[in-house]
Amino acid sequence: MKTDDLRDAYLSFFESKGCVRRPSDVLVPNDPTVLFTPAGMNQFKNEFLGIGKLEFTKATTCQKCLRTGDIGNVGVTAYHHTFFEMLGNFSFGDYFKREAIHWAWEFLTKKEWLGLDPARLSVTVYLDDDEAFDIWHDEVKLPTDRIARMDEDENFWPASAPSQGNTGPRVASAGRAISTAARCGQRCQMHSLHGASPPRYWNPSAPSSKAAEPPAASRIYSDRRLIGISAARS
Repeated sequence: MKTDDLRDAYLSFFESKGCVRRPSDVLVPNDPTVLFTPAGMNQFKNEFLGIGKLEFTKATTCQKCLRTGDIGNVGVTAYHHTFFEMLGNFSFGDYFKREAIHWAWEFLTKKEWLGLDPARLSVTVYLDDDEAFDIWHDEVKLPTDRIARMDEDENFWPASAPSQGNTGPRVASAGRAISTAARCGQRCQMHSLHGASPPRYWNPSAPSSKAAEPPAASRIYSDRRLIGISAARS
């Protein structure tokens, strides 16, 4: 599968789930808080903060991103870089964990989409996220030995945020939940079962409780770190 095919498949899949396909934001945004666009969620700041009229409740994008935080590792590892495209789907008070998990699994494993072998995939959840664990086990039917509970260093974004930094208050506004800080919170991840360092394919993030949750955001990178086809090991 070529990058163009992967990009279009992802966006088309989430359009089929009712997401509005939005264009990539500019790489140098009119935003005093960032120098470059660092993530797909950046263009949706107003939606996350409840500013202005909400034109849609779920969206999907392929965002051109530039990050310099890892620049010291570029060329040192096989997966650090500065420029990449981030495929993402976003919910603004619409769907939540259940849909995010089922849709991720459907896109990755169904023959009409990527058709990855379900038997070669495992997932992770945050240590105390019983809700996500139960969805994977009871609804997706993954065996418990393929669902790993990981701590904040491995399964929270930013890593170790709960103990090393405030994740920000979560409040409700205009009838929808929002977050006042740029923190994604707990996340689930899917990995290949093969190899000493299994590639990571999916990285949805969501708070642990639906009460006053910020909009759930799932993202998938079109590079070797996550769903890059070149990363899949035979």
